[in-house]
Amino acid sequence: MKIPFEPILFGYQINVHLILEYLAFFIAFRYYLFLRRKSKDAISSSNRLSIILGAAIGALVGSRLVGFLENPVIAFTQNNIIQLLNTKTIMGGLFGGLLGVEIAKKRISETQSSGDLFVFPIILGIFIGRIGCFLSGINEFTYGSETTSLLGMDLGDGIMRHPTSLYELVFLILLFIILKYTKEHVTQKNGDLFKWFMLGYFGFRFCIEFIKPNVFYTLGLSSIQLLCVLCWLFYSKFIFQTITYAR
Repeated sequence: MKIPFEPILFGYQINVHLILEYLAFFIAFRYYLFLRRKSKDAISSSNRLSIILGAAIGALVGSRLVGFLENPVIAFTQNNIIQLLNTKTIMGGLFGGLLGVEIAKKRISETQSSGDLFVFPIILGIFIGRIGCFLSGINEFTYGSETTSLLGMDLGDGIMRHPTSLYELVFLILLFIILKYTKEHVTQKNGDLFKWFMLGYFGFRFCIEFIKPNVFYTLGLSSIQLLCVLCWLFYSKFIFQTITYAR
């Protein structure tokens, strides 16, 4: 199979990444509904709907904003502006969604943690989306930098690169297994599972950004890595409490 994978169906070129992206949203949401039916949700249906709405708005704004910050020095031509408006990133979506949820919960005076139910659907959604990123090769800015290692792959430009999307797929499988085991065998507070997911995923993305052809603007870090640091600071209280408890 040639990458980028761009099959022709009935004379039309199929955008596999876009199809898998929409499929990821659909399947992840259906998985969330399945998990919610199986569990006892401490949050009322009306409040849960408000939280989902806050998450959706926050994710939309955050994904676009961080996508723009990844290209702050781009020339403002008409074509580039259209491209920037369509640029989005899952990292901004996750952190923006987190802030959107916190704002929504304050407005409706909801004190229960709400994130645990979203953890496994989010992982599944990211997993499906990353398959689309891999199949898109260099058409999506998720590929790795040039490498001479045995893991290098030609992603469409004749250069052996790190297949960072495949690395992420492996990581997501491991993260799913670890968090599933943690949920079933480790006693923890409501909401802790989501915090572990965010810290784990943002930690992985911080590391893998070093083998991507990024522009490192501040303190030798890319915009995504700075967002990862911001996420760690957001959960700093939880991190210190965990370290103290472990000691």
